[in-house]
Amino acid sequence: MSLVTGPLPLRLKLMHGFGAVAFGVKDGGFSFFLLPFYNLVLGVDAGIVGAALATALVVDALVDPLIGHLCDRTYTRWGRRLPWLYIAPLPLAMAWVLLWSPPFTGVPGFWEIVALAVGVRLLLSACEVPSISMVPEITADYVERTTLFRYRFLSGWIGGLAMSVLAFTVFLPTPQSQLEPDGYALFGMVGAIVMLVSVIGSAAGQHRYVARLPDSASPPFSLARAFGEIFDAFRERAFVIFACGALAAHVSTGLSLSITLYVTRYVWQFSELAFKLYPLALGLSVIAMFLIVGPLHRRFGKPMSGAVGSLMTLAIAATPYVLFLTGLWPQTGSVLSTGLFMAFMVAANTAGVVTIISATSMVAEIVEAYEERTGKRAEGTFYAGNWLVTKAATGGGILLTSMIVQVVGLAPGTTQAAVAPDVVRNLAIAYLVVAAVLAVIASFWLSRFPITRADHEARVAARIARERGPAGVPTQAGAP
Repeated sequence: MSLVTGPLPLRLKLMHGFGAVAFGVKDGGFSFFLLPFYNLVLGVDAGIVGAALATALVVDALVDPLIGHLCDRTYTRWGRRLPWLYIAPLPLAMAWVLLWSPPFTGVPGFWEIVALAVGVRLLLSACEVPSISMVPEITADYVERTTLFRYRFLSGWIGGLAMSVLAFTVFLPTPQSQLEPDGYALFGMVGAIVMLVSVIGSAAGQHRYVARLPDSASPPFSLARAFGEIFDAFRERAFVIFACGALAAHVSTGLSLSITLYVTRYVWQFSELAFKLYPLALGLSVIAMFLIVGPLHRRFGKPMSGAVGSLMTLAIAATPYVLFLTGLWPQTGSVLSTGLFMAFMVAANTAGVVTIISATSMVAEIVEAYEERTGKRAEGTFYAGNWLVTKAATGGGILLTSMIVQVVGLAPGTTQAAVAPDVVRNLAIAYLVVAAVLAVIASFWLSRFPITRADHEARVAARIARERGPAGVPTQAGAP
């Protein structure tokens, strides 16, 4: 049975969404600042940073699904998710501080970056997976699930953009300060506090709605059984199709964010004021997403909304680059150029976030499809898989950015005035080509997601009928 029936209380929506602020802080930090910090500030080769983050993903691939499985099996009077959300945030905050103030002498090496990245990623998984896994538990309603994801994404983007605004206005206010370590250390300390308050505050705010003893306890833990159940869940056809599309969509987003500091600095010649205004401009796209994604899902469904959103993102985001490369764009660095570029990016980011939120919301429907096939629910396992896709994509986006930076020959510490025109042109071309390939792949797979709204509602109705028993009376948990 769902934890809440009928329309969800506004307080629950707000407090559930608030927990995603921690993810927004991490995602903004990794996407916007991590590669420039280790590459341009600490002097680590961009290829080493990208390879280190890719290596950390190998650890994630093994541990993240296990976190989701253990989360599904947690059995306390506070339910399966809340204990994780009360315990994991403190070590996460400590790991976040260390990431931006590396406790090593000299230039960090490959394995040192791996250790820091793994620590942050796994601890964030221990917060995010239990939190997002509550969505299909709280409600079975197709549209109300989208509502919870709207609040999650709104909060996540607010957290990430707020930290970006602080970075560009307080911690890293000038191009010179963006090449010095002190501002990044302060960015890490403030971000750690925000993460801690976000996760624990969200858990406390939802406590009265979700704190209840699970219907049944799981059998004794076995590593072999655990990975057997994980592999069985990940073989679900709908999950495989989702993963292919979502991975490409998330990599595209990760690429766009991680390359932002490079293209706005070297291609579009942003001024100090433009750097400060850009995160605020992107915030408009999140508000637009919050208003339109619900109606889109009601009218077209989640798969079509995600597929079309991916192609729209490509068409809008590519336009400034195509005009720039063909000589039809205004002088870069001018007010007109900066304003137009921001307008295009607001529209493109709106479509991109619609794609991501559509894909993420699809996972909730996979839970019922898997339950129909196996008789078991595995919210944590599936959302650990989704979380692994998300983190793989963030790392993949950073890896692609690092490869692009190396291929075009952009040296660490290069100032705006010193970059060669050929390097600028090649940077724009490389980004455009890679983004186009990813958008087409994402659209192809998301459009083929096999679970429609009608399919989901039929499964929910069948489950309710089973729970009520042949006489239409609710059966006790665990009763045949």
